[in-house]
Amino acid sequence: MIEFVNITKKFQNHFWEKPFLAVDNVSFSISKGDLVGFLGANGAGKTTLIKILMDFSRPTSGIVKFDQSFGNESIQIRSKIGYLPERAYLYQHLTGREFLNYVGSLNDISRKELRNLIEKWAEKIQIQHALDRQVRGYSKGMQQRLGFISALIHNPSFLVLDEPLSGLDPVGRKEFKQILKELNEEGVTIFFSSHIVSDVEEICNKVVFIEKGKLIYTGGVDQLIHQNSKDGYSLKYYEDDQVKTLNFSEKEKFNVMKDLLKRDVNIIALDKEKMSLEEIIYRIKK
Repeated sequence: MIEFVNITKKFQNHFWEKPFLAVDNVSFSISKGDLVGFLGANGAGKTTLIKILMDFSRPTSGIVKFDQSFGNESIQIRSKIGYLPERAYLYQHLTGREFLNYVGSLNDISRKELRNLIEKWAEKIQIQHALDRQVRGYSKGMQQRLGFISALIHNPSFLVLDEPLSGLDPVGRKEFKQILKELNEEGVTIFFSSHIVSDVEEICNKVVFIEKGKLIYTGGVDQLIHQNSKDGYSLKYYEDDQVKTLNFSEKEKFNVMKDLLKRDVNIIALDKEKMSLEEIIYRIKK
């Protein structure tokens, strides 16, 4: 669907300054229907790559390819993308409703349809009570919600979000993640950056991880966790009026289970030990 091919980006403020390499020969692809978490510490190059994807910045070398479903012209491609930057600029003197009407008018949406879409998303994202207030009176979290609606208002098939969960309280983060999952189940391809690994592990099927401008990993979340899983099991069982725990390796599994079955104990749970995505990313960085 979208392919980053050998993207390199250098910044240089003046001739005598040594160029800063922000992105170093990065290549990866996003397939239709993916929900991709884009991971990296602050300053890793995530926002730079997103700006290149959106054509706000041109790479020093390399190219971003879109498949034919996006169309051939730049305006056709952009019309199928919903975008929320890390620091969205919202017109502070407008009300939330006026702002969404303005954003919607930039797309080919009828007034009636736009009105229905605003009501739908305002209710779902729980901002309907503030639509007729000026944006300057919104909290950071409320402005984030309004910006999210502006990215969704034209029903894009591809959603690009730069740190969409920042500035939200725990309840807001949970609601946003649920909405992202629902949109993805409806067929929307989603690419969102975050430095919070647990958010990505919770909802994404694929992860792209960069560090200091270099691609470290791209692929399935489950695959990455499986590759880094420990060769061990944790078993809980009930015996002698107590809940007990055993830890053992793959090689020991057969003999342990055979012994427990002979003793006729009540097995409660058997789990393969595995690292969290956060632990894996931390280990890769080291």
